[in-house]
Amino acid sequence: MRKKVLSVLLCTAMAATMLTGCGGSSDDTTKDKATSGATSGATSEQASKAEVSDGGKVLNIRVWNEEFRDRVIAHYPGYKKTGKWTGKIGDVKVKWTQVANDDNAYQQALDQALLNQADAKADDKVDMFLVEADCALKYVNSDYTVDVVNDLGVSEDSLSNQYKYTQDIVRDSKGVLKGSSWQACPAGMIYRRDIAKKVFGTDDPDKIQEIFSDWDAFKDAAAKLKDKGYLATASVNDAYRVFSNNVTSKWVEDGKINIDENIKTWVDMSKEMVDNKETSTYELWSSDWSKGFMKNGNVFAYFGPAWFFNFSMNADKDGSVGKDGGWALCKGPQSFYWGGTWICGANGTDNSSLVKDIIEKMTTDESIMTDIVKQDNDFANNKAAMDKLSKDKSFKNSILGGQNPLPIFCDGIESIDLSNLSSYDQGCNEEFQNAMKDYFDGNADYDSALDQFYQAVETKYPELTH
Repeated sequence: MRKKVLSVLLCTAMAATMLTGCGGSSDDTTKDKATSGATSGATSEQASKAEVSDGGKVLNIRVWNEEFRDRVIAHYPGYKKTGKWTGKIGDVKVKWTQVANDDNAYQQALDQALLNQADAKADDKVDMFLVEADCALKYVNSDYTVDVVNDLGVSEDSLSNQYKYTQDIVRDSKGVLKGSSWQACPAGMIYRRDIAKKVFGTDDPDKIQEIFSDWDAFKDAAAKLKDKGYLATASVNDAYRVFSNNVTSKWVEDGKINIDENIKTWVDMSKEMVDNKETSTYELWSSDWSKGFMKNGNVFAYFGPAWFFNFSMNADKDGSVGKDGGWALCKGPQSFYWGGTWICGANGTDNSSLVKDIIEKMTTDESIMTDIVKQDNDFANNKAAMDKLSKDKSFKNSILGGQNPLPIFCDGIESIDLSNLSSYDQGCNEEFQNAMKDYFDGNADYDSALDQFYQAVETKYPELTH
């Protein structure tokens, strides 16, 4: 039995943020009932000890939606499904605990379980849990996550085919790798073929890319779309992540809130486009925003990765653009990424060898990675698999009219830079978009909207100033 005694504490920097997993949130299923005082900001005074060992009879996995569970059922060798939220791997029972993202519920329940980890009964200990990019730093910079290589024993060679940015997200402040993902989420501009032909005379991705080669070209094309009765995007928020992923500074610098020049550019462009009626201010995932997925909608483009057009654009519904293969993909004005899900081994697990094996097989095995792409239309976190499939002329996506999106994604993924990621990103991004909506809609001037943003962020993070 391999054991390692580690101090278990939740770092004081844990920010209360709301997760948004790939594909959006889902309903509660096996829902944990955290005690009424649970918060996502537990302090170091609550430190205790826990062991990383083998021999556990129950593998407890915490998730916010069904995606990873479905991947394990379909692709992990030897997994036997015994119920919707239970399974078996050899003699070990697998128990999935799902808590939806809504109102920060997932993090609150997870934090409470981790705070109780050292004193929990063996069958109740958290063995592994998932994190999303916007909250990853919160967990990897705490002792609740273990070193994937040195604590779990995942080989560095097996991790060598993963994309660098997917590892950068889950490295702690000392550079220690604290998680691993089966997917990467490079993204692009998803546009309607029929509208492209009507307005630009072609739906060819290379030619559309030339028309939308940068943001100035994007604005020129948006004017042409508007003249023909179409919106360039469903909302200003569609392009927000493209800008926020390409900043040159962090949201917080030396304790002060900082607004990057690229974010200011998004504000200026968005205001101009809203005033010109080239886009709207709908919230992402709202019913009005989603109308553009249907053929009777008038939206030319959305921005997103593979999971977005495969699972979030109503491609299974009659009357949708995607069901008849009416979308296409190009890089768009800038490369960016959106989302992703990472597996973390929990400090205190009594199934460390099994956690190791799941991470190795589900996030590093080239054969399994290839199957995930072919069967689930995901973009796998494996360079070798993606390079081969990007050159495979038989690999096609029906939603994109038979286009193979992988060459575009592979071309853009290496330029993803996460050097300006911070633990404040989720809260700052959300509050900035919320505040700017009043400005875009003409209900406030820019300075008033900015004051609203500062007030909201400083209430959420009292340690910050502007």
